[in-house]
Amino acid sequence: MKSVIHLEKVCFCRKDRTILDRIDWRVEPGQHWALLGANGSGKSTLLKILTGYEWPTFGQVTVQDRRFGSTDIGKLRRTIGLVSSSLEYRLPDQDQAIEIVASGIDASLGLYRRMAPEEMEQSLAALAKLRAQDIARQSYRTLSQGEQQKVMIARALVGGATLLILDEPCAGLDPAARMRFLSDLSHMATRPDAPSILLVTHHIEEIGPWITHVLLLKDGKVMARGTPEQMYTSQNMTTLLGGQCRGDFITHRWQLLIGE
Repeated sequence: MKSVIHLEKVCFCRKDRTILDRIDWRVEPGQHWALLGANGSGKSTLLKILTGYEWPTFGQVTVQDRRFGSTDIGKLRRTIGLVSSSLEYRLPDQDQAIEIVASGIDASLGLYRRMAPEEMEQSLAALAKLRAQDIARQSYRTLSQGEQQKVMIARALVGGATLLILDEPCAGLDPAARMRFLSDLSHMATRPDAPSILLVTHHIEEIGPWITHVLLLKDGKVMARGTPEQMYTSQNMTTLLGGQCRGDFITHRWQLLIGE
């Protein structure tokens, strides 16, 4: 594969408003990216374009070496594992966690047939990658929010996704649950068989050491891109957060300076 994501001069306009402005971005195989930006920066629109639910006003989009306009978007989506809160409300209430995971094999929301033994093994193995095999037989609706996120990631893995998009996966988690979830995510992401991962967030502290590159998005434009070491500077964080700030790369903690 030449590239996982390749955007060339991508613009998205709605009425008289430019939401994305000349986005150039390339993700290579083996890279894990964080897409970092405040609410309203254009992150959600960019995700919709990557998954084929919106079409750019201008520019060229290529995902998994498949150029939009000359590929079957439905088939492309089967190679992308999107984990978003928008999906959880469409899942069957009564299904066990392992059934939700196995539904990824059929790319359906829920399992409407009997699981074959090998599919059960696949589903358990996917949960084990996130250290979540112990919840396999629990009802999905009784799981904590962090556990539900792991089930949805395992569902994407068992479906053979080669690009995993995590849209604000820590939203709603308390600090302890977020720490556990990020630890298990790191465990999965550092495996040699892990897919390319795009972590979408507006919290710098959620970006773990397994992230290889960061894209900073502000007001629909790419503010900067590069390795975490290159991105986490006081100048970049000041521009991104809209005020003078200080912090450091090691702790990922940045503080807005008021009146200084």
